[in-house]
Amino acid sequence: MKLTIAHLYPELLNLYGDGGNLIAMKNRLNWRNIECDIVKVPLGQPFIANQYDIVFIGGGQDFEQEVILSDLKGDKTKQIIDAINSNVTFLGICGGYQLLGNYYKTKDGQTYDFIGALDLYTIGQEKRMIGDFMFSCPYIDNQLVVGFENHSGKTYLGKSVKPLGIIKKGYGNNGEDKTEGARFKNVFCSYSHGSLLPKNPALCDYILQTALQKKYNINLEELDNTLENKAHEFIVNRLK
Repeated sequence: MKLTIAHLYPELLNLYGDGGNLIAMKNRLNWRNIECDIVKVPLGQPFIANQYDIVFIGGGQDFEQEVILSDLKGDKTKQIIDAINSNVTFLGICGGYQLLGNYYKTKDGQTYDFIGALDLYTIGQEKRMIGDFMFSCPYIDNQLVVGFENHSGKTYLGKSVKPLGIIKKGYGNNGEDKTEGARFKNVFCSYSHGSLLPKNPALCDYILQTALQKKYNINLEELDNTLENKAHEFIVNRLK
């Protein structure tokens, strides 16, 4: 068995250790004797999203988002939307999360149209939302998920998109409605850098499970998560 993961724009969207999510997914598959190939898809390279089992889009600042917009429009946008509608698994972090939405309006009032794969939008502001944060996630029996956020954009979800979780400490999507991240079909989005998956093994396995169910219709075996849980509990205890 093998899963193939696409890392979209690795040279531009990879802030604050976001690449650690790829390492976590690959290791947790390999530890179960499941092969994992990670394919980098840089700026200008053709991208057929349905060829992959998981697509990862990391975080980037406003400048990096502007750089890739012209490359992302057109065929790549269609590829991403078609893949999402075909239940391909996606993980979007911070800037990658925002790009999947409808638009981003900067704090100066300039609007950038994004790809519109998810019904959500982001509004920039002067004040940044920074720090360790924690949210409960209904997809893993309301277990706590911990991470680190650093963003000035406030994201608001449309009716067709569910939050990934409910904020317990920190800001999340906008610091107002207690939501964090987004879930639509097999798309998972979060503002969590740091990175998200290594210290949240239950969420990592849930995301991997969606791809494995689609391709092989199998369930993951349990792993010994002693070390991962220690890292997770350290942050939980610091935030209580």
